[in-house]
Parts: sequence; structure tokens; C-alpha cells
Amino acid sequence: MVTLQDILAAAADGQVPRPGAGPTIVPQPSPRDAGVIAFTAHNVIYADVGEAWIRARLPAGDLSAPLNPPFLRELEERMGRRVGNIDMLALAAPCAGPPPIELVEITAAAHPRVRRAHRYRDDVRVWTCPGGLLVIGRGVAGRREVAIEVDPAGRGSGLGRTLARAARHLTTHPLWAQIAPGNAASVRTFLAAGYVPIGAEALLVPPSPPDSAPL
Repeated sequence: MVTLQDILAAAADGQVPRPGAGPTIVPQPSPRDAGVIAFTAHNVIYADVGEAWIRARLPAGDLSAPLNPPFLRELEERMGRRVGNIDMLALAAPCAGPPPIELVEITAAAHPRVRRAHRYRDDVRVWTCPGGLLVIGRGVAGRREVAIEVDPAGRGSGLGRTLARAARHLTTHPLWAQIAPGNAASVRTFLAAGYVPIGAEALLVPPSPPDSAPL
């Protein structure tokens, strides 16, 4: 049986799902991770709600339906989860050599970006530099995911692009980024750092624990 990990590994190797086929429905890679990925004219749904239930709610031939509000709303209700955002999914290959900026790795931080990373990712590692923060962790199906943060005073200086590029020097694995399409500055940052758009993704997020602080 094909898994989401298989699909993502193939995509990272340049072999995205065939346009026009699908949707492909696979098991959730973990109890934490459920969602929908739209590649070019091919959707991948990873949600343990039953294949027949999913197909009954997707009009035949409608390639946009899996990421449209009606289907996502039904998934939310069925799973007792919420869709946080529909993100652009971008991918970059690792780079050899040291990162282009001096970074200091830290083992604990109270920064909201770091707390969020620990909720959605495993094996989280965090680096800082003056005015910036870089996080890498194992996210959906074990893929390596990157997030960056630049202090307001440092925005527009190219630091975000440098951090996004630096992340590629800190791993030997393909690196994935989830970027809100409306955040045009972030989109430009990752494109300039060599990340290539590969699709769009909606994660179905479990309810926050009662004692969780808002992020």
C-alpha cells in the first residue's frame, strides 16, 4: 500500500503524482497529522475517515473540490478538527558547506514560533541570530520542515532570505516550507532562497489542550 511518506519522498525526487488522476487517499501517517495536499491536477487526502465517505463527497472530475470549503468543512466536522490555513507547499534541496550566517543553536525557548513547532513537529531544533530565529523539525510523515521569524526591525534587510537559505545547510534531507500565500513577503523570501512551489496543503489540526496558550 502506498503511503504519504512514499508520495512525499517521490515528490522530493521530482516525481509528483500524475496530473488528472486521483484523488489518492492514504492513511494518516500519525494520529497527529491529517490533511489534504493538492499537487498539479492531483489531490492527496490523508485522513482516517474511510475512503467511501471521502469519495461520496467529491464530485467526479472536480479537481478543486478537496481544497474547497464545503469538503474541508465536512472533514472538520467528521474529525472534530479545524483547518488552520491553506498553505503553499515549497521544497528545497539541502546545500553543502556552512550556512551563510552565524547561528547559535538553543535547546529551549519561549518564542511563540518555537512553541508552535513543538506542537506540530518532532525532533525540533532551533537556531538564533541577531534579529532572527530558525526552526527545523520533522513534521507531516516525517518530512523536514522549516520555519523562520525575523524581528520587525530587521524586516526588509534580506535576513529572512538568508535564514531560509541557511536552513538548507543545516540538514542533509529535502526541506519543506509551509507558507501562507497571502504573506507575499514570506513567499518572496523562500523563492529567493531557492525553494520551489510544489503544491498547496490544508492541515486538519486537533483541538488545543485546555491549558494551551494561543499562538
